[in-house]
Amino acid sequence: MHRHHLDPVNGGSALDVIRRLCGVQAQVPSAAAQAVALRQQRPEPNATTQALNDRSLIRTWAMRGTLHLLPSDVAPAFLSLLAAARTWEKGSWQRAFLTVTQLDRLTVAVETALEPGVPLTREELVERAIDATGDESLGQHVKSGWGAVLKPLAWRGLICHGPSDGNRVSFVRPDRWFPDWTGIPDPEDAARVVVPAYLAAYGPATPTALDQWLLRGATPKATLRRWFADLGDAVTPVDVEGTEAFVRSEDLAKLASIRPTGAVRLLPAFDQYVLGPGTGDPHLVPQAHRSSVSRAGGWIAPVVISRGRVVGTWATNDDRLRVDLMPGEEPPARAALDAEAARLRAVLDTDVTLDVISS
Repeated sequence: MHRHHLDPVNGGSALDVIRRLCGVQAQVPSAAAQAVALRQQRPEPNATTQALNDRSLIRTWAMRGTLHLLPSDVAPAFLSLLAAARTWEKGSWQRAFLTVTQLDRLTVAVETALEPGVPLTREELVERAIDATGDESLGQHVKSGWGAVLKPLAWRGLICHGPSDGNRVSFVRPDRWFPDWTGIPDPEDAARVVVPAYLAAYGPATPTALDQWLLRGATPKATLRRWFADLGDAVTPVDVEGTEAFVRSEDLAKLASIRPTGAVRLLPAFDQYVLGPGTGDPHLVPQAHRSSVSRAGGWIAPVVISRGRVVGTWATNDDRLRVDLMPGEEPPARAALDAEAARLRAVLDTDVTLDVISS
């Protein structure tokens, strides 16, 4: 809770908060903005948009193939570890989308189309891809809002989202859009940036947890072990109820001195507090209620956090804010929920009445 600027709520700029969290999932832009604002002493609901406009943030496909906001100066390291798995070379990926040869042709077409540094809409990018390759099927894949065939290009630093016009997205080349873009580093160098950053926010954590967060288990186990081993004394193994996990060595004293928190927080959909360790972590999400948090279609529900653990979900509907508490979990005090509802109203800029439902 402390590492996530949740207890106390003391986050600084949007860039600072997103850097601490190792990115913020941005499939739903409003949820990303709320995740940042709810961690700030003085919430700034438009801060993520402003940071995108000043190009200190990048919006691109990153962890688990989902859209994320990342600081543009460290994004290359995260993308490097995603590209290292080379998931697009697997037979299952090629059968579902494109062959490696087709992807190579698309890559050249996209690089060329975005070379001038002028944002292109999806429709314009589709047209350029078809014109360059003569392959109508490539255009159909690029049309998809899921962006499956563009993710391998994003992980290699060849494409990202540009300015949006309402619901219309655009695309740019990072090396043409960001003045200080460094290019994608070697994965071994990138791991020395990403692994400690992940442990700083989510440790103690196992290599398996890191890889589930990164790419749902696609990284070879030997590679994971090497990334951790190469950090040497910078990380320390610890025992968490019989499981070996790792923390940054510099965090050991702080972790040993930290006291349990009684803070109650309402966090938005797709919040990093849940996504970082994953909904499969029983320390965080009661396994009997996992399905109420991780829902159909990849939806991660807004959650109620009490004493560091998920104890409920919430939703707004017109002028009501409904909190559904999970049976079997210690319910938070009503006064704490009222205080959080007041904070949420300020961030949402709407007046809602709190309803608390206990099963």
